[in-house]
Amino acid sequence: MKLTLGFSPCPNDTFIFDALIHHKIDTEGLEFEVFYDDVETLNQKAFRGELDITKLSYHAFAYVAGKYVLLDAGSALGFGVGPMLISKSEFSISDLNNSKLKIGIPGKYTTANFLLGLAFPEATNKQEIVFSGIEDALLDEQIDIGLIIHENRFTYQDRGLKKIIDLGDYWEKLTGCAIPLGGIVANRSLPLDVQHKINRVLKKSVEFAFANPKSGLEFIRSHAQEMSEEVMYKHIGLYVNKYSLDLGEEGRKAINLLFDTAREKNIIPEIKEDIFLSPPAKGEE
Repeated sequence: MKLTLGFSPCPNDTFIFDALIHHKIDTEGLEFEVFYDDVETLNQKAFRGELDITKLSYHAFAYVAGKYVLLDAGSALGFGVGPMLISKSEFSISDLNNSKLKIGIPGKYTTANFLLGLAFPEATNKQEIVFSGIEDALLDEQIDIGLIIHENRFTYQDRGLKKIIDLGDYWEKLTGCAIPLGGIVANRSLPLDVQHKINRVLKKSVEFAFANPKSGLEFIRSHAQEMSEEVMYKHIGLYVNKYSLDLGEEGRKAINLLFDTAREKNIIPEIKEDIFLSPPAKGEE
């Protein structure tokens, strides 16, 4: 059975999926046609229901829960991993509700933008930019403030840019929970046994990556542009953790809290479906 699969070229995703797409584990008869896209492009593909399996932002998932179900494996949640607001010039936190300041965001439906709206609701002058171009846009003074994600956490200071606030810290202090950033979802049109099979092989892929962290080095590097190996593995260390193996009770609580908070603020629509993959039938574990 061949399935379409979308994930980002970022080190955390290539680390997670390396064993699965290169058959370093038993994929139980599944084959994959892979699409590599930035997270907002993946979000848009999910809105159109284009892929069988995809990475997407938790913010975007709220809009497609009727089409996709969240897998237990593959998610990016954690502490100290949130998006950050940075600038070239000096700005204070109190400046962030100034609607005249232009903020570059990595996509309307990213979890990063959700957190920005939650923390600074008056910061509405936004420009969507591919996440990897936000630092350049700041340096070229096309924007005043940048909302950065992924490996830019490790590179912005090297380019003379300054942190204003870490929105992950904001969330953690507000809730005491890990911040849910992105998850892996499967199309609800797939049979339930196939959804569980995908979840099983994905978990095996993460387990293999943890046990053999350098196995996918060349694959990870081939998609990581000019990132150093040190930065690649710092990135992986931040975003791939116990929640990537299995959301567990803690992970599910954090996701439910994110969605409940967003609903209270009218940031997302009401979700009528059960967002989590149902338990496997007896004998399928």
